[in-house]
Amino acid sequence: MDRLIEAIEDKQNPSVVGLDPTDKLVPAPVMDAYAVEAEEQVESDDNLAATAAAAAYFEFNRAIIDAVYDIVPAVKPQIAMYEALGPAGIDCYTMTCEYAQSRGLYVIGDVKRGDIGSTAAAYAHHLTGFQGDDVWFEDAVTVNPYLGSDGIEPFMEAAGQADRDMFILVRTSNPSSSQIQELELADGGRVYEHVADLVEDWGKDSIGRFGYSRAGAVVGATHPKEGAALRERMPHTFFLVPGYGAQGGTAQSVAGMFDHNGSGAIVNSSRGIIGAWRNDEQYSDSLEPESALELVAANARAAAADMRDQLRVALA
Repeated sequence: MDRLIEAIEDKQNPSVVGLDPTDKLVPAPVMDAYAVEAEEQVESDDNLAATAAAAAYFEFNRAIIDAVYDIVPAVKPQIAMYEALGPAGIDCYTMTCEYAQSRGLYVIGDVKRGDIGSTAAAYAHHLTGFQGDDVWFEDAVTVNPYLGSDGIEPFMEAAGQADRDMFILVRTSNPSSSQIQELELADGGRVYEHVADLVEDWGKDSIGRFGYSRAGAVVGATHPKEGAALRERMPHTFFLVPGYGAQGGTAQSVAGMFDHNGSGAIVNSSRGIIGAWRNDEQYSDSLEPESALELVAANARAAAADMRDQLRVALA
């Protein structure tokens, strides 16, 4: 986690922007412009709509990255939004990751992989690339621990080999997470607490110079009390904290997930930043695509700066 912590210290901002585009979050003028362009320039494509959407998503992402790269240390593209478009979407995902890295941002690939054996090892190529080539352009990935250490070890090995990181789901922000994560164990503990102990143990041999291992944990902003308790329980585990903003998390609610030095966590906001333009009275579906993207960028920058400032106050 050393590179991520350095990036956070450089920007004095423990926040990450989730790049999760949909056809509702990308302004209509942008979506429409690329639909027309695809019809005019692509001679043969059975997936014309997906190809057009992927192009629109990338320009949307690029506008946001250009607007926030000097404010935030990291971005977190959610791969599902891109996979929904098929091959064109995967191209958009990797192009987005590569472009973000070119702007100096740490990239967390929100892929939530979870499998065992050779399949887990194949998924772990998200971190190591293929035959020496970096094909995904991610600095870290998210991983589901449900299959136990068999599903984690290939990622830990890959992370060590490539000097990259991973974030393992522990206490997620969605409401129904309690159906499994809060189940009581025979010793009186909860499932998520047992997973937390496993994550801390899995990372014990990869602790960096800031005291945190390569095995981070996903801990939702919607569970402030549990998050604060997990911070004490997991002293060497860096937290990725989703659920800020649109899901109800606030700067005050996540403050307990940081350590005594104001480190140990990075907080994610997706819709609250990339969709901030939707609250701008200057927006209209009649705008030119370039003007719409300028509005997206201006509002994303303002929202990212506001989140940074709120976190600074909460952690002061």
